[in-house]
Amino acid sequence: MRVLGVDPGLTRCGVGVVEGVAGRPLTMLGVGVVRTPVDADLSHRLLAVEQGLEQWLDEHRPEYVAVERVFSQHNVRTVMGTAQASAVAMLCAARRGIPVALHTPSEVKAAVTGTGRAEKAQVGAMVTRLLRLSSPPKPADAADALALAICHIWRAPAQNRLQQAVARHTVSTTKGRTA
Repeated sequence: MRVLGVDPGLTRCGVGVVEGVAGRPLTMLGVGVVRTPVDADLSHRLLAVEQGLEQWLDEHRPEYVAVERVFSQHNVRTVMGTAQASAVAMLCAARRGIPVALHTPSEVKAAVTGTGRAEKAQVGAMVTRLLRLSSPPKPADAADALALAICHIWRAPAQNRLQQAVARHTVSTTKGRTA
């Protein structure tokens, strides 16, 4: 499974591509940050994020895109920018027919470090260890993007089985009502 992880942001949008399957060693295929100038018009910044993500999608051809779920912060301006960058990532994936998964920050931290309250440094250290890198990816947005991809690879099989079970249950309950 090849996953593009996206840590959305307007100034720095972290991106990382990981390949592998749960229970086996994972491989990092690429990591970086899509940057936009703080003083640019919002529409141009969103366009720059879109163009950067399209380049990553073209180059790495992921099967899935994992995006950090936007959560409420005290700074409304920050959360708006994050939400807008997140929407751009989802749009780019949807345009190509690539499934998108949203993961909360605590879900990602728990998957990678074992605790949903891990600090950024702990996430970076575990990403480095799990992907057998010589040093933590910089900036933290890049490490977070890799953590998102790892989280999705590890959680997707269980989530898919759960979705299939719910779908089977829904079909059997629906058939029972129409009979």
